[in-house]
This record gives sequence, structure tokens and C-alpha cells, in this order.
Amino acid sequence: MVNAIKGILITCDIPMAQFLISVNDAMPNAHKFIVYMLDDTHIYVQPDVGTMLSKKLEEFRDQNTFVKPFEA
Repeated sequence: MVNAIKGILITCDIPMAQFLISVNDAMPNAHKFIVYMLDDTHIYVQPDVGTMLSKKLEEFRDQNTFVKPFEA
């Protein structure tokens, strides 16, 4: 018998995959979202975490964006 699990396939580069793994590792066991690591750039996650991951990625991007200081 085949077991099927609904989810989202995320394709990303290796640094982003490492970020997603670190977010997953920071979650309690009941809230971990990675179902399967297919390879270094493909991650299969639970279907209900899309919005949460988008928010985490936006926060990460905002923290790591350089804004040139205003020169008068």
C-alpha cells in the first residue's frame, strides 16, 4: 500500500535551504515542518506552513538588507 503525504515542494539554493533547516530545528518537535529533504536544493514541507515560511523569509531578508545612509 502506498502512503501519500500532502505537502509543498520548495526549490531553493543551498544557503536558503540551510536557513529553512535552521528554522525547522528551532521549532518544537510538534511543530517541525520538514517532511523530507530530497537533496541539497529540494525540500518537501507540510502544506500548512507556506504563510509562516514566507513571513520568516521576509524577516530574514529585512534583517540582511543594506540600506545606504542618507548623505546631506
